[in-house]
Amino acid sequence: MIKEQTKLYGLDHLRAVAIILVLLFHYQLWFSHPDWTNWFLQIGWTGVDLFFVLSGFLISTQLFAQIKKGKQVSIKEFYIKRFFRIIPIYFFFIVIYFSFPFFREKEALLPLWKFITFTQNFGTDTSKFGTFSHVWSLCVEEHFYLFFPFILIFLLKKNLFSKSYRILIVLFLLGFVIRYSLWQFFFKPNELAIQTRSNWVKIIYAPTYNRLDGLLVGVSIAAIYQFLPKIWYDISRFGNYLIIVGVLILTGAYFFCTKLSTFSTTVIGFPMLAVGYGFLVAGAISPVSFLYKWNSKITTLIATLAYGIYLSHKGVIHMVQEIFSNWGIDKNGNTMFFICIAFCILIAWLLHLTIENRRLCQLVPGCRGHRLFPRLPGRRIQKLIPRHAAQLSLCRIICIAF
Repeated sequence: MIKEQTKLYGLDHLRAVAIILVLLFHYQLWFSHPDWTNWFLQIGWTGVDLFFVLSGFLISTQLFAQIKKGKQVSIKEFYIKRFFRIIPIYFFFIVIYFSFPFFREKEALLPLWKFITFTQNFGTDTSKFGTFSHVWSLCVEEHFYLFFPFILIFLLKKNLFSKSYRILIVLFLLGFVIRYSLWQFFFKPNELAIQTRSNWVKIIYAPTYNRLDGLLVGVSIAAIYQFLPKIWYDISRFGNYLIIVGVLILTGAYFFCTKLSTFSTTVIGFPMLAVGYGFLVAGAISPVSFLYKWNSKITTLIATLAYGIYLSHKGVIHMVQEIFSNWGIDKNGNTMFFICIAFCILIAWLLHLTIENRRLCQLVPGCRGHRLFPRLPGRRIQKLIPRHAAQLSLCRIICIAF
C-alpha cells in the first residue's frame, strides 16, 4: 500500500522552481544583467504557466474535498481565505508604488483602478506601462478564484457535476480557437509594426481567456485526485515516470516555443506547457516519486516566500541596482546579480513575518495563532487587551484564511 503524507513537499519544489524562473526571466528582461542569464529569456516566462497549474490544482483540491465529504461549497469561507492570502500584501505594494516613485522600475504606472479591479491584464501596452506589469498573472488567478466556486455550485444544483469534465474539455479546446482567431484577425495584420512583442502580450499573452490552459489542467488533476481514487492509485504508482514525461514535453515545448510572439507559441505553446507542467504536478504528488519524498528546507522556504518575491522583485531589483551602482558595482556583473537576489529574498522574508504571517493575531485571547506561533511574546500584552467578542471573531476570520 502506498503511504501518503499530509505535507506535499513535491509542490513546494515546483513552486520554488516557478518563482525562480519568473525572477530570472524578469531580471534578464527588464534590468542590466550578466550575459549568462540571457538563456532565461527563452524559458523563464513559462514559470507563470507552472503557477497556473499549481493554483488550479490546489484551489480545486480544497473545494473538491468539501464536495467529496458531502458539504456545500462555502463561498464565504473561500473568499475570506483568498482575501487574507492575497489582498493585504498586494495592496501594500499598490500603496508603495503609488506613494514612492523611486520604487518604480519603469516610468509609467497604470491608473489605480486597473490594479484594484484586477483588470491590468486587459489592453495594457507594456512598452508604455511596464511598472508593476507582472501582476497580470495575479489578475488571471483572481478571475479564476472569482468564478470557479460559483460554477461548482451551479453544477451541483443542476446535478451536472458528474458531467463537468465535458466543460473542461470544451474550454481547453476553445482556447485554441480563441488564440488562433486573435492571431489571424488582430495580431497578424499588425505583425510588422514596431513593438511587436508588446502588441502580442496585450492581445494574446496576458488576457485571462487566453491563459486558462494551466488552470484547467490543474483542475483536471485535482478531480482525478479527489474523485477517482482507483484511477489515481494506478497513475500514482508511476510518479517518477510522470515527471520524466513532463520533462520531455517541456523540452519539446522549449524548441517549439523558442520565440514568444510566434504562431506556434500562440496556438499550441500554452497548452503544451500546461500539459507538461501538469505531468510534473501529478508526479510531484505521487507518493512513490522522488519529489514527493524529498523534504528540502530550502525549497520549502523559497515556496513560502514565493508570493512576496513575486510582488516585490522588480521594484527591489531596481532600487538595489540604482543604490549599489553608485558604490561602483557593475550593474551587468555577477556581484550585482547575487546582491539583487539576496535582497529579493530578504524583503520577501520580512514581508512574510510582518504581513503574511498575521503575527498580530496572537495578541487576541482565544485566537489559535497562539498555538501556531507559541514562541512569540504576547501573553503580557494580552492582559492589556479586553476580551471583546468582536476582537475574537475578527481574529478567527483572519486565522481561518490559513
